[in-house]
Amino acid sequence: MKPAVILLSGGLDSATVLAIAHADGYACHALSLDYGQRHNAELAAAARVAKSLGAVEHRVLKLGLSDFGGSALTDASIAVPESPTEGIPVTYVPARNTVMLALALAWTELLGSRDICIGVNATDYSGYPDCRPEFIQAFEKLANLATRAGVEQGNFRVHAPLVELSKSDIIQLGNRLGVDYAQTVSCYQATAEGLACGRCDACRLRREGFRAAGIPDPTRYA
Repeated sequence: MKPAVILLSGGLDSATVLAIAHADGYACHALSLDYGQRHNAELAAAARVAKSLGAVEHRVLKLGLSDFGGSALTDASIAVPESPTEGIPVTYVPARNTVMLALALAWTELLGSRDICIGVNATDYSGYPDCRPEFIQAFEKLANLATRAGVEQGNFRVHAPLVELSKSDIIQLGNRLGVDYAQTVSCYQATAEGLACGRCDACRLRREGFRAAGIPDPTRYA
């Protein structure tokens, strides 16, 4: 089994990506980031998902993105929007996916792997610039330019299998792969117990995805 690093937030999308990588025969090394997010109940969800979907290892790295703030997810003084907004929302965390992919790249190189998996989605998403196919392609190019393994051997790949799928398509795919979505947490302001608010953008997209997929929503709401 070839090793791969899977960025695992504990949410719906990353759980699906882990299931895909496992089904594709990768030895999955799951990486979660404690970056000061207000919805840190997702980290407990990530641990549950990693165990249930057969990750060979799960690591949690602590980052200080909350030291910078600038996002409703890392600054308690900024309210999480509970209705759709125009443009890039205040839940965007500056450079989050860039930082996370860089850390995943470091671990990937140390494992002797060439494969990183991430659950970004550019169809049913909140408008974040670091969830687009162009970003993934650019980071993959960077990975092959900025590492010893990339320079000497090349072939780093950033897998984003959900990038062009709708939320309902993602849920249907995960359901076929045996993902227990009741274990996941998507809400931007989940309680410490992982109960969802049912009002934020992440909750809205998740709820509509289950409805469109025709699959009962297992989310636990506050």
